[in-house]
Amino acid sequence: MSNSPDTNQWKTLDKDLGRISQVEYATAYVARPLTALGIALAFIVVAGLGAALFFGTQPGNLIVVAAAVFGAYMALNIGANDVANNMGPAVGANALTMGGAIVIAAICETAGALLAGGDVVSTISKGIIDPASVAETQSFIWAMMAALVSAALWVNLATKVGAPVSTTHSVVGGVMGAGIAAAGFGAVSWPTMSAIAASWVISPVLGGVFAAAFLALIKSRIIYRDDKLAAARFWVPILVGVMAGTFAAYLALKGLKRVIEIDMGAALLIGLVGGLVCWGLTVPLVRRQSRGLENRNRSLKTLFALPLIVSAALLSFAHGANDVANAVGPLAAIVHASEFGAAAGQVAIPLWVMVIGALGISFGLFLFGPKLIRMVGSQITKLNPMRAYCVALSAAITVIVASWLGLPVSSTHIAVGGVFGVGFFREWYMERRRRASNAGAGTARRLPPEERRRRKLVRRSHFMTIIAAWVITVPAAAAMSAAIFLLLNSVLV
Repeated sequence: MSNSPDTNQWKTLDKDLGRISQVEYATAYVARPLTALGIALAFIVVAGLGAALFFGTQPGNLIVVAAAVFGAYMALNIGANDVANNMGPAVGANALTMGGAIVIAAICETAGALLAGGDVVSTISKGIIDPASVAETQSFIWAMMAALVSAALWVNLATKVGAPVSTTHSVVGGVMGAGIAAAGFGAVSWPTMSAIAASWVISPVLGGVFAAAFLALIKSRIIYRDDKLAAARFWVPILVGVMAGTFAAYLALKGLKRVIEIDMGAALLIGLVGGLVCWGLTVPLVRRQSRGLENRNRSLKTLFALPLIVSAALLSFAHGANDVANAVGPLAAIVHASEFGAAAGQVAIPLWVMVIGALGISFGLFLFGPKLIRMVGSQITKLNPMRAYCVALSAAITVIVASWLGLPVSSTHIAVGGVFGVGFFREWYMERRRRASNAGAGTARRLPPEERRRRKLVRRSHFMTIIAAWVITVPAAAAMSAAIFLLLNSVLV
């Protein structure tokens, strides 16, 4: 039976409409990254125009405009890379959606930067180079510009390959490289650099050890108990109190310094009071939340979900308060040198510089952050709310311990080290239980290599990529910075 002309026309029309729909989907898929790049470029342009309106366009002020442009670029890259470490575990544990994580992180990072961000920062990255060794103002400005550009480029490259790196270490490497190019190796404080290099090991190891210890506690005291809910009613408020107390102490040290000087002892006392108050408030909340739940691990995930979300928000606030100032330090140094005609080791960060940093982080997180959030949250190892909470609690405690000991640590390395610590502890724990089970059954069967690889709970490829990126961050940023400084010095002098 032959088809009628009308039927053939309808079929042809359906095919054409189908092709058009596919073209529309393909166009939208291709345009999505271009839209993000367009918004990022618009933000960078607005930052430059704002600096031009504020300072004017006289030849001497154009360097400030250029620095504002690169400062905005740096802030976008911080949002795309660094913030993922705070929100990744919560997203990977399915306690937060990607959209919810981005909104909470953007609000908390901005609030931390603007409300509790340092009003005075060591723009020479905590004494890495001596300002007196780069006494000429113009050379100092070029050195800070080279540090800013190289750090931003390196973080951008790391984000492209999916490696969470320390933005502070990127700035450190940039400042060191520019300082060496400007004044030789003698300008660098090598004891300071040695301490920073030690933090490459100290940060992830401490983060991993604390995270593994808390996971061991949760497994032994809650997960493997006969009455899981009764154990959770006792231990979850304690863990929440520890988290609250840790953050209270941390924010007292970092966030209240504009109002009052607080030493470590007073901060710990504030943390103790805050922890006890939150413990007392959490006890009835957990009891009410646990009513009607079944005695199984799925119920435990429900009890840990809200504390995990709150801890992720607090980590973002602390990150905004602590790390943004370090990232925009070179920009603040350029502004100060341009205004006063002299280099300085410490300067007050202007409000507009902090605004560029805070808004840039929010835009970078919204536009480019999901890639690293997925990497940290789900691609290194599988997380649930209990494991992710261990990572967040580990990050908070490690920062406090490091501050008390005077160790320079990286929040990025701590958080990612916590994720690795949880994954490797689970591998060790499962292998231990397998061997105990075999011993009890009187067997000593050795697993074939394929089965051993399948049972590994941490992706080794991601582990090696991230470790390699950490190791070469400072040298790579330093080499790029030195090359950029020499180029600027030869072209513009």
